[in-house]
Amino acid sequence: MGFARVNEVDSVDLVRRALSEDIGAGDVTSEATVPEGARARAVIVQKADGVVFGVDVALLAFSLVDEGVVVEERGVEGRWRDAGAVVLAVAGDARALLAAERTALNFLGRLSGVATSTARAVAAVEGTGARVLDTRKTTPGLRMLEKAAVAAGGGVNYRIGLYDAVLIKENHIAVAGGIAAAVAAARERAPGLPLEVEVRDSAEIDEALAAGAPLLLLDNMSVAELSAAVAQVGGRAELEASGGVTLETLRAVAGTGVDFVSMGALTHSAPALDLSLQLELLA
Repeated sequence: MGFARVNEVDSVDLVRRALSEDIGAGDVTSEATVPEGARARAVIVQKADGVVFGVDVALLAFSLVDEGVVVEERGVEGRWRDAGAVVLAVAGDARALLAAERTALNFLGRLSGVATSTARAVAAVEGTGARVLDTRKTTPGLRMLEKAAVAAGGGVNYRIGLYDAVLIKENHIAVAGGIAAAVAAARERAPGLPLEVEVRDSAEIDEALAAGAPLLLLDNMSVAELSAAVAQVGGRAELEASGGVTLETLRAVAGTGVDFVSMGALTHSAPALDLSLQLELLA
């Protein structure tokens, strides 16, 4: 388990495509109402409490439309801040700033929403010893950015994709012919990768432990079942609770003694952080 690394080249391509989607043949409103060559200052402000993430991506949106954009101020990312805080201030061509506005805010709002949801989850498990994991339930094309936002909110990135860890689930077990066979095959094929086995009851827990699985995924278990699983394992493997965990149920789940709680909601259901852009013409 580590942290997602955002590739700058991939980010540029992503932002270019987002700008093209929005601007198309041109921003007809600004071209009609804003004098050519006018310069302005744009300030992005938080309208809600939360954790900001994605300032670099927002800056890309502005700089790809106006290469001469000047960064005047940028807020601190990865910390909880109150509504009213300045996230970013830039100066440049007024038409360009307006053309990039929505793309910049879309990325910032989405990524800050993920960071904020993660920060709330991390706060909920404080003192339990459990850590909050993300999942692969991300927006297509935004996985690395969303996982980086999880890390900014204090969460832990689990596997990035299907290639960097082995997670043996019920379908794999059924096809392989059992937990022991699946673990043995995975060890032979990918001996250097982290390995986890999904288990649904005490019998499967015993099978996974006997096979030497170092991490067990406790799938859709109740709080009582999780507590029983923790006692059964007795520290012989690390444990991840998963399945339908919400912010309201998170602390009870974490309090059972599991090592990790994974939450798809961190990325697939995070509400965007409310932000606004205020523009003023420069003399």
